[in-house]
Amino acid sequence: MSYKEQLADKRRELRELRKAIPDTFAGFVEMEKAASAEAALDHKQKEYVALGIGIAIRCDSCILSHVSALVRLGASREEIADVCGMAIQMGGGPGLMYAAKALAAYDEFTAEG
Repeated sequence: MSYKEQLADKRRELRELRKAIPDTFAGFVEMEKAASAEAALDHKQKEYVALGIGIAIRCDSCILSHVSALVRLGASREEIADVCGMAIQMGGGPGLMYAAKALAAYDEFTAEG
């Protein structure tokens, strides 16, 4: 299954979860909006932080979600790779494997077609 298909599947699952627990889900969305709001860091910088954490904690869906967001925000492959490097440093060997996944996801999300 491609990264795009995996992300689409996760989004479908999240829509079902939102229907099952609307108040809890809405609370999480409000927290996400507050945490992502521009302050000392802009939204793109915060997405870089989120991607680095997603890699370090080995969250497949987090990686796909934040790489997709960074593509929309205009991140370059070099910037994604730089975040991957920091995540490897913070996450050790397993971080290396998940960083490779994040970069591959970026390549897929930016490929034509």
